[in-house]
Amino acid sequence: MTALYNGMTREALDASYNNSAAVLNSAVLMAEFDERSAKLRAAHPQYLDLRYGPAPRNRIDYFPAARPGPLMVFIHGGYWQTRAKENFSFLTAGPLAHGLHVALVGYTLAPEQSLDGIVGEIRAALGWLARQAPQWGTDPERMIVSGWSAGAHLAAMVLDEPGVCGGLAISGIYDLEPIRLSYLNDKLRLCPPDVQRLSPLHRPPSQRELILAYGAAELPELQRQSETFAAARAGLPGELLRLPDRNHFTILNDLASPEGILTQRACRLAGL
Repeated sequence: MTALYNGMTREALDASYNNSAAVLNSAVLMAEFDERSAKLRAAHPQYLDLRYGPAPRNRIDYFPAARPGPLMVFIHGGYWQTRAKENFSFLTAGPLAHGLHVALVGYTLAPEQSLDGIVGEIRAALGWLARQAPQWGTDPERMIVSGWSAGAHLAAMVLDEPGVCGGLAISGIYDLEPIRLSYLNDKLRLCPPDVQRLSPLHRPPSQRELILAYGAAELPELQRQSETFAAARAGLPGELLRLPDRNHFTILNDLASPEGILTQRACRLAGL
């Protein structure tokens, strides 16, 4: 078979980005995340499914902290084509414990929406939050954007939006070229100009602080994505954060825990 990317065939490239297959208990971990998320949503039901746009998934779950303060906007992963904000409510426990408000953003999935359109929806969500969230105690000039996997890509894409003061990108994709050449493009339908326009690696770098976190037990390609993007941002505010023993799923526990290192970094970005 012909090598398509960095000496990898299509089969090897597909395996290099298949996180669910690489983590043998990924389905069990996601089921646990769902259970923990349901409990948290039941405990904080006040501001769920707030509409920010016309599409069915243009909704936000907002979790207010006990006092006025900054806001973390979290964008879920799933390679832009699966999962939902409801799967990740459990992550809010860590930031909330430190007075950091949290908003989970939903968006239209591919192929119903293009990646261009998804980025536009995230920008619209940030604008809506800047206008509406102050009534619940958010400082609209102290928003940080965070995301996991595909959500980390989206967070990096919107780092320069008004009111955003920094970003925490977890286990992200920053160069879309291997995605275009893999099974993931069956629904995304990216072409070469899309890769240039929508890859954070190929865009003018943001001057705002960006922490790039990844797990040492992740797939090598996922690790390389963060390392390459961090190298491209050398000299700019931020940090490359390698978490020992964490895989693509267990790394999220470091944001869900009040003592987790990702929670600590989110609070630092927000000035807490």
